[in-house]
Amino acid sequence: MMSLLGRPDVDAGEVFVNFNQNITSLAVATSGSYSLYSLGSVDSTLDKIYNTKCDDLFLIERLFESSLVAIVSQRAPRKLKVCHFKKQSEICNYSYSNTILAVKLNRERLIVCLEESLYIHNIQDMKVVHTIRDTPCNQLGLCALSSSSEHCYLAYPGSVTAGEVQIFDAINLHAKTMIPAHDTPLAAIAFSPSGTEIATASERGTVIRVFSSQDGSRLFELRRGLKRCVSIVSLSFSTCAEYLVSSSNTETVHIFRLDRSAAENNDHGKQSSDDWMGYSFFRFLSKTVTSYLPTQVTDVFSQGRAFASVTLPEAGVRRMCAITTIQKQLRLLIASQDGYLYVYSIPSIEGAECQLIKRHDLRLDDSYAMDVKVDSTHHALGLNSNVSIGGAAGVPSAAAAAAAAAATSGGAAGDGKSTEKPGSSTSGGNAGASYASAVKGDEPAGGASSST
Repeated sequence: MMSLLGRPDVDAGEVFVNFNQNITSLAVATSGSYSLYSLGSVDSTLDKIYNTKCDDLFLIERLFESSLVAIVSQRAPRKLKVCHFKKQSEICNYSYSNTILAVKLNRERLIVCLEESLYIHNIQDMKVVHTIRDTPCNQLGLCALSSSSEHCYLAYPGSVTAGEVQIFDAINLHAKTMIPAHDTPLAAIAFSPSGTEIATASERGTVIRVFSSQDGSRLFELRRGLKRCVSIVSLSFSTCAEYLVSSSNTETVHIFRLDRSAAENNDHGKQSSDDWMGYSFFRFLSKTVTSYLPTQVTDVFSQGRAFASVTLPEAGVRRMCAITTIQKQLRLLIASQDGYLYVYSIPSIEGAECQLIKRHDLRLDDSYAMDVKVDSTHHALGLNSNVSIGGAAGVPSAAAAAAAAAATSGGAAGDGKSTEKPGSSTSGGNAGASYASAVKGDEPAGGASSST
């Protein structure tokens, strides 16, 4: 779902942390290995479901609860590997013309973000179906992909000087809308679970806005702070879409409640007595005094304030945040790149404190993990396509397409000539079936390894 980029964490030797799209698992990469954790019982225990020795990684993306993971290592930052972790195999790998800055997955598409281009793969057979070239310089690899298959949208910066968000339809492969979200360049973007809303923050970091991804209309404006400009690191909708959480380079994590019913009532000029102490009062006041106060002042009145917040031990630590329901309880999860996962309850009353339930140390080993050491000479169990992407290239090998076609009853037609490169290998239809089952997520837990 979300990646920490910019790479100061890699230079400092800290861990990489990343939640999957529906916040059911956590990926953690430390020096020389990576692990996947289940979040189903995180209030008490953090169950490690997979661990393997590998090159130092700086990107990991797991596809929902499936056995499919996409990884990029520090040793080969231009190469994407797609792996079937339950079968301990590499399905395919692709090389690009420049460093991979971000990888995003959903059940329809796999997105690879380079500094000035984006590659859109069909996840069923890994063919490149579209390339967005000559994008504005995007050194941090800022992009977002909706987890929804129905509203499968890709978002990326549309300018290097202003906070423009370009929304692209990743299924029908055309630009959908451009949103002028902020005056200063973007720092964070995130889609709601349904893909119909997108949250944005700029480099200034004081205001977070939520827009309709369908038509670009502004839905919410949220005030993170008044004076101090900060660097927003993580921005995420809750899985129920009722909350938005943000973290920055400060020690404070902010939670905003997206009260859509109150916003709709305000838009129709309706006020209830309960509104006068919160968000709606400020919206009402801004409309009443617009003729008397400067625009900057009325903008502050109209912005929603944080519903709750958490203060962590120190500033300057990069953290990924998510809000999800675990065992019927709403939880705030904060995965920190100094190696900790914090679990907080979320209060039902505005302004109340979030209570710390558990702190897990992500650097500790435990006996519940499947510890796998894979011999690199046996990585070709899947489809090792060795495709080089960049310039005029950009189609997968015939071997990869053929195996995927065997698994998908004919597969998808390519948009260019396929040529199998020397040295590429495949295990045929079985590999295609393995890949298809990994994408669908119907592999049995702890599936047995196949041999080459």
